[in-house]
Amino acid sequence: MAEKPETSEAPRRRLSDRNQSRAAAHVPRLVRSREVHADVHGSSVLGQFNSRLAVLITKSVGTMWAAYVFALLALISFPNAMMAFLHGDTVTGISWISQAFLQLVLLPIILVGQNVISASQDARAEADHETLTALHTMNVRQLQMLEQQEKILEILQQRTPGGSAAG
Repeated sequence: MAEKPETSEAPRRRLSDRNQSRAAAHVPRLVRSREVHADVHGSSVLGQFNSRLAVLITKSVGTMWAAYVFALLALISFPNAMMAFLHGDTVTGISWISQAFLQLVLLPIILVGQNVISASQDARAEADHETLTALHTMNVRQLQMLEQQEKILEILQQRTPGGSAAG
């Protein structure tokens, strides 16, 4: 079988070496939501205040306790809405259902669900990060071992008459 010319092998080898050095130099990092807040509102004092206020309000409204309070508030106006509905004012009854109950009560419940989903996604992301970091460490070690094996093969080829290690 004819050997490939060395000129076609050299660019591939350089690309492989470059990719190996990039992989060895890469450091995996975990990005947490706290670190992203500045990207949303900026890193100024006003931006930090806006981020903190938004998170505080979201955490406060996004609880089941807020849903219970909002349900009680909605139920306070229920008798008036029911009386208006029974007297032929269907708009008031429909408005109560859509505005007072659905919007007011479902908002915190949806936020609670989002918080649960977000917490599970964060846990998975951290677990994936640990796994990828371990795989990266193993990959870097494998690259080092391959480099050592290449050096050994070069030494063996230099010692063998004819420059070939096989035979």
